[in-house]
Amino acid sequence: GLLLQEMTMAGLHELRFTEEKPLLRGQDAELENSDVFLSTVDTDWKEHDIETPYGLLHVVIRGSPKGNRPAILTYHDVGLNHKLCFNTFFNYEDMQEITKHFVVCHVDAPGQQAGASQFPQGYQYPSMDQLAAMLPSVVQHFGFKYVIGIGVGAGAYVLAKFALIFPDLVEGLVLMNIDPNGKGWIDWAAAKLSGLTSTLPDIVLSHLFSQEELMNNTELVQSYRQQIGSVVNQFNLQLFLNMYNGRRDLDINRPGTVPNAKTLRCPVMLVVGDNAPAEEGVVECNSKLDPTNTTFLKMADSGGLPQVTQPGKLTEAFKYFLQGMGYITHLKDRRLSGGTAWLSLCARAVPSASMTRLAHSRTASLTSASSVDGTRPRACTHSESSEAMGQINHTMEVSC
Repeated sequence: GLLLQEMTMAGLHELRFTEEKPLLRGQDAELENSDVFLSTVDTDWKEHDIETPYGLLHVVIRGSPKGNRPAILTYHDVGLNHKLCFNTFFNYEDMQEITKHFVVCHVDAPGQQAGASQFPQGYQYPSMDQLAAMLPSVVQHFGFKYVIGIGVGAGAYVLAKFALIFPDLVEGLVLMNIDPNGKGWIDWAAAKLSGLTSTLPDIVLSHLFSQEELMNNTELVQSYRQQIGSVVNQFNLQLFLNMYNGRRDLDINRPGTVPNAKTLRCPVMLVVGDNAPAEEGVVECNSKLDPTNTTFLKMADSGGLPQVTQPGKLTEAFKYFLQGMGYITHLKDRRLSGGTAWLSLCARAVPSASMTRLAHSRTASLTSASSVDGTRPRACTHSESSEAMGQINHTMEVSC
C-alpha cells in the first residue's frame, strides 16, 4: 500500500489529461431505448479520459468543487459501467435533490465504458490495488479535497482499497455488495469450470443476481443480459472479471481483535439486499469494521442490485448518512404535501420510521454540523465526534 501510494503520488506531477467532451443525446442508443434504464441525458454531464500511472480512466462528471464540500465518486461492479450500474439511482427524483449540492463523478473501470476500444492481446489489466491507486489522479485532476465513495461489488472493493491506501482522501463510503474475501482454490476451480460451460454474460448475471432473481425476475435479468452482452466490450470485461476473481482478502480487522489492526477510518454504510448473492460477504465485512462508524443496511424485498430495484429506500438511507457527517440540515421531500413541504433535519440525525422499524441493535448517534449549502471543515469520523460530544456510538444495523 505504501509503495503504491508513493508511486501514484510521484506520478501525479507528470500526468497529461485529454480535452473534456460533453455527453450528447443519442449516444448509447441501446441504453436510452431500454425500459429499465432511464433515457434522460443531462447536458451538464461531461466526460474525460484521465491518464493515470496505470493507464487511462474514463470519468463522467457533473458540477465543480465548491468550498470544502466533498465530491460523490462512484465505482461500478463487474459486467457494468457507470450507466448500467447507477443511472436508475442517480436519476431518481429525490436523489437528484441531494446530488445537486455536490459534484458527482462516475468512474468507469478501464475498458468498461460504452464504446471502449478493445485492449490488445497480452494486455495486463491493472490489479485491484492498482485500480485503487488510479483514483488519486482523478482527485487531483478535478481539484477534489476528498470524496464520498459509492461502490457496488467489485467497485466497492476498489473504493475500500482506495480508502485504506489513501485515507485522507476519503470522507465516507457507501459499499454495496462488498465481499472482503479473496477466492479460495475451490472457488477458483469452480469459476474456471463455469467459464467452460457458461457464456460470459451468464457468469456475470450469476454474480449480480441470486438464483431466485434469475428465475423469477426475468424482465430485469433479460434487460441486463442484453446490455452486458452488447454495451460492454466482452474481451475487456473478461480481463476485469479475471482480476476481480483473483483478488486477495481485503486487509481489514475490527480494532482490538488483532495487533495493529487495519480498518476503514471513515464513516461506512454497508448495503445489501435480503435476497442478494453477496449477503454473506457483506455480513462478514461488517464484522471486520469499526462499529463506531459503521452502518449496516439490509434492504427487504431487494436482490443483487438495490440501487436499481429500491432507489427510493437507498436514497433515504444515503440522505441520513450524509446528514450524519454534517452535510445536510434540510432537504425538500417531494413526497410530502404535493412536493411543497420541506423535511427539516435537526442537529442530530434521526433515522426514519421505515429504517428503524426492524432495527436489530442500538442506532448510532450522528451529528450534523451545518447546512449543505454552507462551507464546513472536513467532517471528523464518528469516533472523533463521539469523543468530543461524550457519546458512545454503535453499529446501526437496520432493515427497511
